[in-house]
Amino acid sequence: MNSEQESRDGVVTSYRDAPTRTVSAGGVDFAYRELGPKTGVPVVFLTHLAAVLDNWDPRVVDGIAAKHRVITFDNRGVGASTGTTPKTIEAMAADAVSFIRAVGLTEVDILAFSMGGMIAQVIAQNEPQLIRKLIIAGTGPAGGEGIKNVTRISHLDTIRALLTLQDPKQFLFFTRTPNGKRAGKEFLARLKERKTNRDKAISLRSYGAQLTAIHRWGLAQPSDLSVIHQPVLVANGDNDRMVPTKNTHDLARRLPDSELVIYPDAGHGGIFQYHRQFVTKALEFLAR
Repeated sequence: MNSEQESRDGVVTSYRDAPTRTVSAGGVDFAYRELGPKTGVPVVFLTHLAAVLDNWDPRVVDGIAAKHRVITFDNRGVGASTGTTPKTIEAMAADAVSFIRAVGLTEVDILAFSMGGMIAQVIAQNEPQLIRKLIIAGTGPAGGEGIKNVTRISHLDTIRALLTLQDPKQFLFFTRTPNGKRAGKEFLARLKERKTNRDKAISLRSYGAQLTAIHRWGLAQPSDLSVIHQPVLVANGDNDRMVPTKNTHDLARRLPDSELVIYPDAGHGGIFQYHRQFVTKALEFLAR
């Protein structure tokens, strides 16, 4: 398909150009963007702690959208979405389901990162008929090792970033090796590619609510993941400080139909550091 056809058919192919729309569900106006072809099972992206629409790596979004309809959205009370941010992962999962139904979808694939991966696990358990396949990265199960420390690590690295005039994600998402530092700078530059109609940053109140939800998830009793029968691609870097990588191995072990990908010399943001390899893998997984 050439660019003339793309524009004529109204297909948005770049996340940088995707308009921000809203849809109402359960008293909340959810802000969302969509791009890619209109056919097939859409891929809904579930995002991380403190993230708004502009925190998705455009290389990952555009890479998946080359073959699939992609939908990203702001959680309740975050960015341009209205309402009050919930303090549990379970409530966030209920919101995500409300949003998915509000945009008229009855079956989706989910690509979820970090906190989004926690939300995805709850959706898969509570609304299994809604999900065809799952891709979860940089995340862990309820009660997973070290998850309750996310608040402390986030606060420490935020202070570290302020003192060195850097973005906290440079420390939280990437290793401190030359490779990791370079990958972090490149990722942060990509996040700035969209110049117009950018989303507004998360409020401190909403950020606090999300930290509470993740902390509670870290303290929760483990759930029975053997009930999740969908194919799941589980990914992470080999040195995740936020949600320790052993949680990724644990998920892969406990999910009946899982495939594990661990990227070398990479942290929490391994899928962004290795975006080319990750997109290739994800597309191959979704096409099966």
